[in-house]
Amino acid sequence: MTNKKRYKFRERTYSKNGRLSCCLALASLILFIICSLISFAAGGSAGPAVGGAALMAMLFSVYGFYIGMKAMNEKENSPILPVIGSISSGIIMVGWLGLFLAGLG
Repeated sequence: MTNKKRYKFRERTYSKNGRLSCCLALASLILFIICSLISFAAGGSAGPAVGGAALMAMLFSVYGFYIGMKAMNEKENSPILPVIGSISSGIIMVGWLGLFLAGLG
């Protein structure tokens, strides 16, 4: 006796906003590493160019979190990329906020 039912897997489609969220999180992480290394090498006085790049990376993580949360509401697409993008952007955003607040004190 064999099971006559055949399972048909549909192709997974990934939303454009989910991909964008993951890319923004990755860009923010890369900029975080680069800015940290430059600032460490300069002894803490890297200048306004590094500060501007760090601010841009912080905005990348905030926008990536927003886009990832918005992409989770799309029902016909796979939720994997928006979840990964939102969680990683949120963690990076908290890291940037901690670094910013440590610099103020």
